[in-house]
Amino acid sequence: MRLKSLYTTVLLITALLILHPITCVVAEPLINQNVQSDLQPSLIESIRFKKTIKYCDIEIPIEHQDIKERLEKEMLLALWDRPQVILWMKRAAKYFPHIESILKKNNLPLDLKYVPLIESALKPHASSSKGAVGYWQFLKSTGKQYNLRIDSLIDERRNIFKSTQAACRYLKDLEKRFGSYLLAVSAYNMGEYGLKTEIEAQKNKDFFSLYLPLETQRYTFKLICAKIILESPEIYGFHLEPTDLYPVFIFDRINFSSDSKLPIFLIAQAAGVPFKIIKDYNPELRGYYLGKGRLSILIPKGKAKGFKDSFTAHYKNWEKEYKLKFHVVKRGESLTGIANTYNMSLSFLLKLNNLSMKGIIHPGDRLVIE
Repeated sequence: MRLKSLYTTVLLITALLILHPITCVVAEPLINQNVQSDLQPSLIESIRFKKTIKYCDIEIPIEHQDIKERLEKEMLLALWDRPQVILWMKRAAKYFPHIESILKKNNLPLDLKYVPLIESALKPHASSSKGAVGYWQFLKSTGKQYNLRIDSLIDERRNIFKSTQAACRYLKDLEKRFGSYLLAVSAYNMGEYGLKTEIEAQKNKDFFSLYLPLETQRYTFKLICAKIILESPEIYGFHLEPTDLYPVFIFDRINFSSDSKLPIFLIAQAAGVPFKIIKDYNPELRGYYLGKGRLSILIPKGKAKGFKDSFTAHYKNWEKEYKLKFHVVKRGESLTGIANTYNMSLSFLLKLNNLSMKGIIHPGDRLVIE
């Protein structure tokens, strides 16, 4: 009986609430301007493209369902990874002014600046499983073809200025060969031979109707989405202040010549900065030594003043201290023989001198044996 009575009471209360709802007044929270500005649009709103979209002055025909689907997919994936977009924006502020300057000098579309953004996220030490390295992700063979130095001491694929110059020459050649920059960046991704084969097999040179490898199909649309977002980041909820961005990369350039290998720490000491700073400003430097010949090194802005005198002093002190720790190669000597002379392993000698097992030495070369 008690359960039945309780059940009847609950039904009565429920009926009263339905017929006479209780009105609750809740104070609206105050939303300040900063919090409101950080609100991001819905993902659906973000892919309602309302303006004409162009890449390298080529209009993207989003009225075609297939093109629209491909663009929407890459846009949604890019916006989903918001931390990555924030890093894009920060690094773009640091490097885009230099990349744009080089593109302008080469009379190339500024939209090509998004290629290294997608290729490496503007990280100098980025590398792929296929052996591509640096900002523009050059393969070793292509880098050397476009006059980039790649050896045990220097890898210019990691130099923002030289790799961008090489990329400009390469993209110019690709555009000249295939007739459009959309096809040029496709060839940049999949290789010019691969694109040529597809064009010949399909009897078609229209980028939008070519069937290309899935990675390449996505690649160009990633470039387009990066452009759309970075040109109007606020629309997509990215409200970065100027102080949030990384400052433009500025530096002093030091040029000098050397007739022998030099330890990088001497440059750091002469500039009055840590070893790490020299490596960060010159990511193309490999190992701990600079090679012989003409050298061009970047150091922090303002550190060039007095550098020459400081370097001369540090070099003299270093030469006195280490002159007995070098071996000058004589005619007929081998790496194995030199290692045995100083009771050291061949592998250690190779490591000290940034050499491989196939390394070649010549009479007059100086090897570090400390």
